[in-house]
Amino acid sequence: MSKQLTVEQRYTIFAMQQKSYPQKEIAETIGVSKSTISRELRRNCDKRSGKYVMDLAQRKADERKKSKRHKQTFTLKMQKRVKRMLKIGFSPEQITGRCRLLGKEMVSHETIYKWIWADKLSGGELYKLLRRQGRKYAKRGSKNAGRGFIPNRIDIDQRPAVVELKERFGDLEIDTIIGKNHKGAILTINDRATSRVWIRKLSGKEATPLAEKTTSALKKVKELIHTMTADNGKEFAKHEEIAQKLELNFYFCKPYHSWERGANENTNGLIRQYIPKGTDFSEITDKQIKWIENKLNNRPRKRLGYLTPKEKFKQIINQNSVAFPG
Repeated sequence: MSKQLTVEQRYTIFAMQQKSYPQKEIAETIGVSKSTISRELRRNCDKRSGKYVMDLAQRKADERKKSKRHKQTFTLKMQKRVKRMLKIGFSPEQITGRCRLLGKEMVSHETIYKWIWADKLSGGELYKLLRRQGRKYAKRGSKNAGRGFIPNRIDIDQRPAVVELKERFGDLEIDTIIGKNHKGAILTINDRATSRVWIRKLSGKEATPLAEKTTSALKKVKELIHTMTADNGKEFAKHEEIAQKLELNFYFCKPYHSWERGANENTNGLIRQYIPKGTDFSEITDKQIKWIENKLNNRPRKRLGYLTPKEKFKQIINQNSVAFPG
């Protein structure tokens, strides 16, 4: 472990160097190891001349010490802030990222997780504010079972390469979440670039009402959208009607390739935080659905640099000088 030198020690090094004393003797004089002297001369000398000057060496050491990141203490003020943000649905990673984006002091998300688990061990309930409460992510299993043939489907292989870049607004993914006993459904649409979501309640998985809800949900941004990608569910049989009314190109993933709509799969997982599996969708109101939509659109995302989807949407639109609807 290196020793922090004092101003007096640096002056002694400088003075003895001027008289050509060997490093070993300098080290013995000020009571440090020879490696400490060697390191000091190497790090804090004048890089142009190679000479060791006491004033310059001290200034370099002070600047290095100032810029060095110190371990932050998880203060009571930070803990209160974390509790508030957990209660409105932020994850520890989003809390850390968002606070740093806004210039507010915050510990790492790992520290927040450790604090939450320590609280749980002592009988606390902070862990219940986590989205998955410590549960592992579960892949949706045989959701594609019974997939039927969809007329005039266009395979994802024909989708423009620009969609993969996730840089422009208007490349959408679409899916449904099914209610208890396969009764009722929720339509989910997300934008790949901004993570903005549209959520609507459906009476079932019939293709016609789904197409109507989709076109109604997106009519305000019709001029800004380009593509839509779905799985091979029969509920998307009216894809040509959606494409025509919204003037976009509609594509289908390959069967059993849910990762080709990875962002949408993630969106559905976030919605399940508020509407767990086994929920009777007949008890869910349109007002609740809108509340969840607003929550997700105003929640910071790591991949957006901790901007919210709403903020990222405005940023992209403003960069392209396009007036966007409210």
